[in-house]
Amino acid sequence: MINKIIQFFKKLGIVVLLAIWHLCSKLLAKIIGKQRMAAFDAWLDALPSTWAAFTQQILGSLGIDTDSAYFQPVKKLWRAFAWTVLVGAFYIFTIENNFLWLTGEMPSVGELQNPKLSQSSEIYSADGVLLGKFFQENRTPVKNFNELSPYLVNALIATEDARFKDHSGIDFRAMFGVVAGILQGGERGGGSTITQQLAKNLFKTRKKEGLRKKGLLGYVPGFKTLIIKTKEWLTAIKLERYYTKDEIILWYLNTVDFGSNSYGIKVASQRYFNTSPDSLSVQEAAVLVGMQKATTTYNPIRYRNKPLEENKSWKRRNVVLSQMVKYGYLSKAVYDSVSVLPIELKEHEESPYDGNGNYFKVAVARYLNEWAEKNEVELDLYRDGLKIITTIDSRMQTYAEDAVSEGMRNLQKTFDNHWSGQNPWVDEKGNEITGFIDTVAKRTEYYKALAKRFPDNQDSVWHYMKNVKHKMWVYSRTREGEEQKEMTPYDSIQYYKKFLQAGMMAMDPFTGHIKAWVGGLDFKYFKYDHVKQGKRQPGSTFKPFVYTAAIDGPKDLSPCYMMRDEPFELEVEEKGEIKVWRPSNADGHFSYSTMPLKRALAKSINSITAKLTNEIGADTVMYYAKQMGITSRLRPVASIGLGSFDVSLYEMIGAYSAFINEGIHAEPLLVSEIQDQNGNVMQHFDPQVKRVIRKESALLMRNMLEGTIYDGGTGSSLLWGDGAKLLPEKNRYQPAFAGKTGTTSNHSDGWFMGMTHNLVTGVWVGGDDRSIHFRTGALGEGSKTAMPLYRRFMLKIKEDASLEAYHPVPFEKLDPKRFTKDISCTGGYYGPARSDSTSVDSLGSATDSVGHSYRAAPDTTGN
Repeated sequence: MINKIIQFFKKLGIVVLLAIWHLCSKLLAKIIGKQRMAAFDAWLDALPSTWAAFTQQILGSLGIDTDSAYFQPVKKLWRAFAWTVLVGAFYIFTIENNFLWLTGEMPSVGELQNPKLSQSSEIYSADGVLLGKFFQENRTPVKNFNELSPYLVNALIATEDARFKDHSGIDFRAMFGVVAGILQGGERGGGSTITQQLAKNLFKTRKKEGLRKKGLLGYVPGFKTLIIKTKEWLTAIKLERYYTKDEIILWYLNTVDFGSNSYGIKVASQRYFNTSPDSLSVQEAAVLVGMQKATTTYNPIRYRNKPLEENKSWKRRNVVLSQMVKYGYLSKAVYDSVSVLPIELKEHEESPYDGNGNYFKVAVARYLNEWAEKNEVELDLYRDGLKIITTIDSRMQTYAEDAVSEGMRNLQKTFDNHWSGQNPWVDEKGNEITGFIDTVAKRTEYYKALAKRFPDNQDSVWHYMKNVKHKMWVYSRTREGEEQKEMTPYDSIQYYKKFLQAGMMAMDPFTGHIKAWVGGLDFKYFKYDHVKQGKRQPGSTFKPFVYTAAIDGPKDLSPCYMMRDEPFELEVEEKGEIKVWRPSNADGHFSYSTMPLKRALAKSINSITAKLTNEIGADTVMYYAKQMGITSRLRPVASIGLGSFDVSLYEMIGAYSAFINEGIHAEPLLVSEIQDQNGNVMQHFDPQVKRVIRKESALLMRNMLEGTIYDGGTGSSLLWGDGAKLLPEKNRYQPAFAGKTGTTSNHSDGWFMGMTHNLVTGVWVGGDDRSIHFRTGALGEGSKTAMPLYRRFMLKIKEDASLEAYHPVPFEKLDPKRFTKDISCTGGYYGPARSDSTSVDSLGSATDSVGHSYRAAPDTTGN
């Protein structure tokens, strides 16, 4: 088979050469004419005899006896030498230029002068803290040769390339030594120099695939190895021409694989010894250099806690140390003292999910990939070594994660006690949903694998799902972090479905800079992001858009516009049938009081919100919601003002920014700058802002939302107990917070939107499925589930002196003389504080003309 392939390429080469000669002959005949071409052919025919006569004459004039017995052997030797030089030159030409696509491409001059090394991209917070990395090969290059330990450099040269400082890329003495060793039947180390190994690592000469990169002969056994080695030799010579010896050492140590997903000396030093390359001891340097012979065999982690006689890494380290003695880099006395010491590991393993803000990191990756595609920019977060500067504040991120973790742990205990002995997945009548976990189980990959394994035997599938237990690490319900349990796959699904989830995001309303982003309880176990990926009904937190539309819109109402809390009904059409929609308040009662809009919003009165929506028009409400930053699907139906459409926390926070930023919407911003691996700025991202409502309207709405907390509204408990610490040092009782609580049907979702003078924060709490929730408002309202997380977050900020700029300070008090509308709002009885829930039951099952249901149907799709 091999001979056939070789013969094929030989014939192919002859055919190509004949074709080229034929074309050249035709072209030459056209240029000089047929007569001259015939004369040229005759000259070619006579050329051998003419050349022979010429050479005979030259040799005679030089006094060389062509009849001597030695002449012919010498002639043959010279001829062989000439052919060797000629063939060698042609071979080098073929390799360098990929002649006839035979040998594949070589690194270009540009690639040699600016080689691209696969590097991890680093994500930094706005305050300069490393938040994490994106990588396939975890590599962070050392930038300067002086950052390397002398022990490391000496150990490398002594072990890998003793004549490194003397050769120009190829060590012929070492090569001949390898050949001699092989011929003698012994074993000699590899003859590759450090520079050749760098060429192999840097340009992946042995891993290239495809005809363009590998060439035709690259698929022929025997030729392949020769071509690869030649490319490495030639590339090594060029590298020696372009770089100093120190630069080659630095490049080499940045490229090599040290095992355990550690690429380059910087990551390896940290992974095995939790130190930097310039601080490596002679023993540590010897361990890392010794691993280059075989990273798996000599990996010190493999021999942890094993006796020295079994420790191959320890033995290899001592071989490296003895090489250093041999070449004068280490004294015999030092060798004797350190060679008996065991390897002391100080492991520090890195993961792409190390650090804070893992949900945010995923959002950053998605954002940058979309930006790159939109702007036709080539971007590889996992290889390009980018420095990504985000808008996150590392301190706020930590406080947000801690607030969610601590608060949800307490809330989970309450939830588990509330449902003790019962499953929390129930329908709207409070009955357990039959087959709920079965439905979820059938969507798992494990179930699908079992169904494929037992296509005609459901009993076997369910046996493995429900009866066969496994040891597994799970997110703990009772303590921070994880714990090991033994349970069946079916049990694990039930275990996780009983968790309440949460999301939190904080943003600067003036720049859109996102300061904190917590998408869930723990990214390792819950990948679904409840900040941007998840969308749920916002309940009463959507009401401010109704009141904004009333104040800023065509009706141009004032906060003191009076409305009555009383039953309200509206005819709606559902699939051609007329039905009556009768929204009720969360507590099921009406006060029959007349009150200003400001009070109705603070008390979150559903009846007034529904009437106001009808009065100003659902389409106007939808327009303002969209204008202010809601991008999710909305329809102009009667229940829109009570938050009947799913939106994300991300959208809501962006929309609320206009209330603090005097009517200007700031688009939430994840990334402020991208730098390439050399520190050059690739892109700077500026805030995207636009005016969406009048300044006067924004100030009035902010003032109205202060009432939620300060005027006996649904969020007044924010400042109770520990919350009193949030009161400003000066003017303690002047409003420094504004906000809105929200709760959806059956208490499936709890929301809180909190605002200070320079921070907008949103919190959502709920089950993975809408059917998982508390059964009472006393436990399940947004003021009881989401708002406590916000309180914890703001308390942590208040206690941090370095975040003084974000400590709550009183809002500017509104001067009635500066407004064209009445803002005093005196008179009227408003009743006691009330609960805040947009009970979707009260909306009936009415739908709009296109079939959108006002009722919150159970979601068994896991969001």
